[in-house]
Amino acid sequence: MSIGGSLIVPNGGINTDFLKKLNAFIRAQLAKNKNRQFFLVIGGGTIARHYRDAGREVVGHELTRDDLDWLGIHATKLNAHLVRTIFRDIAHQYILKHYEIIRKVTEPVVVAAGWKPGWSTDYDTILLCEDYNVRTVLNLTNIEKAYDKDPKKYKDAKPIDKISWEKFRKIVGDKWVPGINAPFDPVASKKAQELGIKVVVLRGDDFDNLERYFNGKKFIGTTIQ
Repeated sequence: MSIGGSLIVPNGGINTDFLKKLNAFIRAQLAKNKNRQFFLVIGGGTIARHYRDAGREVVGHELTRDDLDWLGIHATKLNAHLVRTIFRDIAHQYILKHYEIIRKVTEPVVVAAGWKPGWSTDYDTILLCEDYNVRTVLNLTNIEKAYDKDPKKYKDAKPIDKISWEKFRKIVGDKWVPGINAPFDPVASKKAQELGIKVVVLRGDDFDNLERYFNGKKFIGTTIQ
């Protein structure tokens, strides 16, 4: 699961209601299937944006791309430590944050954070899929579906139920920009296509819908493969 930071820190404050529901949902899923294992890759949310905006206000101009990325990476680590603390009794003891190291992880929950500039946690998620032979990513965001263009800018934007990687990449482009607002970032999308990984975009705080997905029932979301 790639968990968008906007779900954990929607506007500077921590969404404890979401975290409680996530905690209950994952533990319930594990109780149903003892062999299931969850990799949770945690985003930065508005914490990163607050630090970015503060830096810009102090220096009076745009920060470098690396500086913006590092602020986001450290925000993901802070959020990831919070999530690992919640699952500490069943989680791997280390947060995965160096993706050139492949650890043997057997615990039911494994928490991961950002790694290095130029890559989002979406990309880190795909690297984990490659390292641990995972074939499906649930991308939990603050939207129900991906759209053919930004619905905040275009009133005629249409929601997507299913789409190929080739068509999806034409929508999001090929370049990574820190703080980019895309259902799944361009660099991660390219890697996912190369590896043949399926990504399902879902609204992260709709746990009834998430339950339907896990039960193989009709759900609201976008499947990219």
